[in-house]
Amino acid sequence: MNLLTPPFAFVDIETTGSNATRDAVTEVAVIRYDGEHTERWVSLVNPQVPIPPFITALTGIHDDMVCTAPSFAEIAKDLAAMLAGHVFVAHNARFDYGFLKNEFKRVGIDFRAPVMCTVKLSRALYPLEKKHNLDSIVARHQINMDGRHRALADTEAIYQFWRHCTQNINAELLQLQVKNQLHHPSLPAHLDAAEVENMPQTHGVYRFYGENHILLYVGKANNLKKRVYSHFASDHQYAKEMAISQQVRRIEWDECAGEVEALLTEARQIKELQPTLNRQLRRDQALVSWRLRTTPNGWLIPDLVSGRELDLGAQHALYGLFSGGTRARAALYDLCKDSRLCARVLDLEKDKVNSRKKIAEVETGAPCFARQLRKCNGACVGEESMLQHNIRLMQVLHTLKLRHWPFAGPATLAEGAVWHVIDRWCYLGTAQNEAQLAEVLSEAKAVFDRDSYKILSRHLHKMQPIGLLGH
Repeated sequence: MNLLTPPFAFVDIETTGSNATRDAVTEVAVIRYDGEHTERWVSLVNPQVPIPPFITALTGIHDDMVCTAPSFAEIAKDLAAMLAGHVFVAHNARFDYGFLKNEFKRVGIDFRAPVMCTVKLSRALYPLEKKHNLDSIVARHQINMDGRHRALADTEAIYQFWRHCTQNINAELLQLQVKNQLHHPSLPAHLDAAEVENMPQTHGVYRFYGENHILLYVGKANNLKKRVYSHFASDHQYAKEMAISQQVRRIEWDECAGEVEALLTEARQIKELQPTLNRQLRRDQALVSWRLRTTPNGWLIPDLVSGRELDLGAQHALYGLFSGGTRARAALYDLCKDSRLCARVLDLEKDKVNSRKKIAEVETGAPCFARQLRKCNGACVGEESMLQHNIRLMQVLHTLKLRHWPFAGPATLAEGAVWHVIDRWCYLGTAQNEAQLAEVLSEAKAVFDRDSYKILSRHLHKMQPIGLLGH
């Protein structure tokens, strides 16, 4: 099969921004080429939103130019028919393809096409050249073009680059590079395909870096190679994936013994390295928890206790881990509303006169705000008994109860060929033999971490106290 003569559709678009799930197309150009005949088509597109000034400065397309142009919905069927059966060719093709795929999806068309990227083609055919942006290609190969950053001009440039390749590159080599693109999972143009292909298919943590070694993203995987490929298979659907595809330049990874180590490593690296595209995990210095206290007259009320005052994981009757008192009170208040508990009894609704309503006064006090709306069972005015309120409070808080550390000392969690060493939910480290285990126990400092607790507490049934290991 000759891969140099299938029908190609050279495509370029202009848009209102770089986010394929939020921004819109302002211009589309297509040059169809079947090896003999060439057909050109271009259209402005009304994005139905204002075009940002910096986009106008770059492309020259402004609101007045597109106000009478067709919307994408009006050109979608004709454009899809024009592209059908053709190889989709663009410069940094993931961007153009992803944008158009989203535009088609919004009007109910499932657009799919084989994709070839001229950035990748240039990198493969001219590996000694440092730059492969369109300006560099135009200058290097003396391609004539007018109107840079307009869709038809840019499409003409990549079409002329393809014609240059067919006339100046060995046909077998060129066909091989086309085959590599059409028959392998698509990767961002600036990422070395060999680097991804050589990734192990094991548990691990991977890191995406952008220009100037900026860390973009940290993720965990049960299969490193498969997970990394999956990012780029779906980048047209999600803004984060599009951002990764456009910015990634390099990948690093750490292999792990299994899923637990991968989860722990991912959480630790996100906190320590602060990648720009991750949801940032909070450090635990400000952690607070609820602890129940019984008043002299028998009411159960929760006290807010700072993590610095607690031996988290070792103490009984703790409920929830929150990053500050405001979030803790808001969470408990929401539980009160849902279960018709009394916010005044629980000291979540302040008295207008006193800074804290005495619990002894609640039975004869004025109704709380929720009771006035008939959304409290009436513990504040004596219409719900202390015993009933206490029982319901315990039932509601049960979903937040922290798991107590059940062992007298440290324990291990076996995973593959390693032991994870844990003490009172604090992750101390990993050991592969008794000598390493002794080293971890003697040198590691136990520091409670909320994310590690959430990971490890799901595997309590697999843990063994160190004294019972039998080795």
